[in-house]
Amino acid sequence: MILHEIYFDALGGDGDNPPTGLAQPQSGLAQALERDFGSVDAWRAQFTAMAKAQAGGSGWTILAWSERLGRLVNQWAADHAHGLVGGTPILALDMYEHAYHLDFGANAAAYVDQAMVNLNWERIACAVPPGDGRRSRRR
Repeated sequence: MILHEIYFDALGGDGDNPPTGLAQPQSGLAQALERDFGSVDAWRAQFTAMAKAQAGGSGWTILAWSERLGRLVNQWAADHAHGLVGGTPILALDMYEHAYHLDFGANAAAYVDQAMVNLNWERIACAVPPGDGRRSRRR
């Protein structure tokens, strides 16, 4: 159930950021994404590719904080019971067909693109555990 709460909490952005329509994360979260993925765009590409790869199936695409790794990671979860051990979900995208089929039919990719436009980064940033930006990336 927690992933549904994270999913719905993350939605509600205005999608008004020309020319792409993609709102950008707040500075602290943006810095963490840049540190852990190279750039916000690189994170977004990886996250959306992972989500689109689940099209026609089921599961979740999750941005999570890994305490063990000391960084943000993208992950796929089959259901509510299989997540990153010790991970704290920051953003969850529901890829079960019930999340998109009424509005998008079988076009899960369009659902993913629309969800990414409507993220509320202010609320997502509130889910980041305190102090994660001070930790260094472990190798």
